[in-house]
Amino acid sequence: MSKHKVVLYIAMSLDGYIARPDGSVDWLYEIEGNGGDNGYSEFYETVGSVVMGRNTYEEVLKLADEFPYADKPAFVLTHSGQPPAPHVVFTGESIDRLIPRLQQTSEGKVWIVGGGLLVQSVLKLQLLDELQIALIPTILGEGIPLFPAGTLPENLTLTHSERMGQIVMLHYQTRYGSPQ
Repeated sequence: MSKHKVVLYIAMSLDGYIARPDGSVDWLYEIEGNGGDNGYSEFYETVGSVVMGRNTYEEVLKLADEFPYADKPAFVLTHSGQPPAPHVVFTGESIDRLIPRLQQTSEGKVWIVGGGLLVQSVLKLQLLDELQIALIPTILGEGIPLFPAGTLPENLTLTHSERMGQIVMLHYQTRYGSPQ
């Protein structure tokens, strides 16, 4: 059985934030341009499982009438008891066990949805193969950073970039990630 890649696919403001201080991502929908869905549909077709933190999960629920990843196995990392929810598995399993297990059992890429603390953890544990960052031409001034204070230094390799309307999609590989 092959090992599937672990990929961070996320949008970030020009000044490095993934959300407003309250967790809101409403600013993502204010961008004008003709980037279509900015490659999201194409990326999502390659995803086999979805991993996110509890705060990200709660923000995702605010954005849509239905859970948008209901057709994929979705795991929400939490240390507090959660009532059962349709379409997700709440788990306290350690990331260093969960991610390698999903790499073996997933039917496609393991998508790290967010947030910043989860990104920080997968980088620290060297579990992330690729980063696909949609750079949004918005300056928030404050918010939740993609790379929180305490994130270990990491040199990435730019594999390619593309313009999608007003957005620039940056594709990076980690030094320990498998080549594309």
